[in-house]
Amino acid sequence: MKHQIKKPLILVTNDDGINAPGIRTLIRIMRTLGEVVVVAPDRPRSAQSHSITVSSPLRLKLIEEADGYREYSCNGTPVDCVKLGTKIVLRGNPDLLVSGINHGSNASINVLYSGTMAAVIEGSIDMIPSVGFSLNDYSAKAIFDHAEEHIRQIALKVLRRGLPKGVSLNVNIPKISEQPIQGVQVCRQARGTWVEEFDERIDPRGQDYYWITGVFSKADNAEGTDIRAMENNYIAVVPTQFDFTAADAIKLIGEFDFEPKKVNNKEHQPARTING
Repeated sequence: MKHQIKKPLILVTNDDGINAPGIRTLIRIMRTLGEVVVVAPDRPRSAQSHSITVSSPLRLKLIEEADGYREYSCNGTPVDCVKLGTKIVLRGNPDLLVSGINHGSNASINVLYSGTMAAVIEGSIDMIPSVGFSLNDYSAKAIFDHAEEHIRQIALKVLRRGLPKGVSLNVNIPKISEQPIQGVQVCRQARGTWVEEFDERIDPRGQDYYWITGVFSKADNAEGTDIRAMENNYIAVVPTQFDFTAADAIKLIGEFDFEPKKVNNKEHQPARTING
């Protein structure tokens, strides 16, 4: 009697919503690697960062169930989806968590605002090997074909080798072009910032309101950064962690004198008055 090989269990989510082309592509790729459970937002939830829902009830809706496959939509954020996926749907941790494929880059400082990567970081907090995939193309009609085999291989390597505890991968993929993808580079997060602008308007009741807009400013595209890798048509893989401690600064900050100064109480006593 042959023993059946247990397939890995993969949890899939995103922030663009359950019907986005990116997650449909990612689901199809992951189903070639193992059993798949999808828990994704029922509508776009971009730029939600690590927000969770605490002021209204969360709901899950079963969309599809087949052999080795279940798909749910959720009315919450990407992080809500991961929490419900592990604590309610699976009642345990999967072998791999993947998020995306995001419509738009999450390189550089974008990782802080990203719902795609917040889901991944939530997975790594629970010590689940987790990978976020993003394509540098914001179009709803973005093409993912050129990256599918790279995505499959990255997921497969993580399944086989795992990741260090508390570390996840932020994978950013160049937009399709005439040139094929040159390869995969493991690199650091580039420094960058968003220069915000506000479109100021007045509503019919005479009240001010604002639409936030902005331009991404590349302050750093040096060799070895995710921005430079994508500019050269490489897939950028950045090991990412949720521990924000600036370890290199601990000694320096430890030399600051944070102790309150001792006060001579006699100097602050009110002057005595003499009656009579």
